[in-house]
Amino acid sequence: MNETLLYALRAITDIAAMLLLIRFLLQWVGADFYNPVSQGILKICSPIIRPLEKIIPSFGRFNLSVLVAALLIKWSFFVVMAITKGVLSTGIFAFIAWAGFELLRTLVEIYFWGIFILVVFSWVGTPPHPAARLVHQVISPYMEPFRRFIPPLGMIDLSPMAAIFSLMFIRAKILPLIGMQITPFLM
Repeated sequence: MNETLLYALRAITDIAAMLLLIRFLLQWVGADFYNPVSQGILKICSPIIRPLEKIIPSFGRFNLSVLVAALLIKWSFFVVMAITKGVLSTGIFAFIAWAGFELLRTLVEIYFWGIFILVVFSWVGTPPHPAARLVHQVISPYMEPFRRFIPPLGMIDLSPMAAIFSLMFIRAKILPLIGMQITPFLM
């Protein structure tokens, strides 16, 4: 298969999985679903999720069908990659673990860039944009422990820096350890 086509397929599956994770987070934190950005994400994700919602139940705000959809999208990309390289074997289900790992990596990136966006919005001092309000609603539960332990110093809030450093630590140290545990199953 053409490398350009594989790159395009990876980009499409990454974007779809990221949108599904964002949709999961929006429901999990109880974000404003009347926000125009939320409405857009809901409409984009709805055709993928609707069939799974009939089969897989939700547990309160924890919508399992969205996570399964994101996992299946990532898994299908890895299966296509294995088929194109001719290494399809009985270990095809090991790709589910790798897809879950990739979703975890995407989740870390969502929080990292969400905090970064909030910091930039706080510096610029723009009026509350619907996207900024939505990012704030999604990122706030993660930021709350940092805000509790690191009080603001006057007008300077150091808690986003600590939150970003913790995500950088997870990305640099913890995720590679998890990846090394999964890699042997892919062979």
